[in-house]
Amino acid sequence: MFQKFYPDIYVDSAYQIDFDSLYYDGYRGLIFDIDNTLVTHGAPADDRAKELFAHLKALGFECCLLSNNKEPRVKMFNDDVHVHYICEAHKPSVGNYEKAMELMRTDRDSTLFIGDQIFTDIYGANRTGIPTIMVKYIYWREEIQIVFKRRLEAIILLCYRRYRKKHKTTARGSFFGNAA
Repeated sequence: MFQKFYPDIYVDSAYQIDFDSLYYDGYRGLIFDIDNTLVTHGAPADDRAKELFAHLKALGFECCLLSNNKEPRVKMFNDDVHVHYICEAHKPSVGNYEKAMELMRTDRDSTLFIGDQIFTDIYGANRTGIPTIMVKYIYWREEIQIVFKRRLEAIILLCYRRYRKKHKTTARGSFFGNAA
């Protein structure tokens, strides 16, 4: 029933993902949400984010930030990480996920999406056919409409955990096969 909202993997943090394994598995493009995925809402790139993107580039990944925020916010973050970006993305609309893959010169089989919201990030990537990694949001204080969505997300995540446990599903690649 809710499967179109399920991530392939749900982890605590974008910073705990084994990107080396993902690269080994053939992934070459990473699309990231910014707020509450990489930093708190509205924050610039911190040292941890800068180090992550430096490592991803050294591995050979192409990266793209995909945000529903306006350009000044996205550009402020990107000024320190220097990757492709798309602002005012209208997630979960499919078009800008596809545009991100064009910018990175990747396809659905070699691209992953990493984000913190089910109804925008994960649902949009699933609609596009891109594997997804959902991360726990970094900070609980958010705009009121997101707080309401978080309550609905909790129900979806409960169903997701039950589904994964019942079906013992695994996604593509060795990294995905070992994830919960």
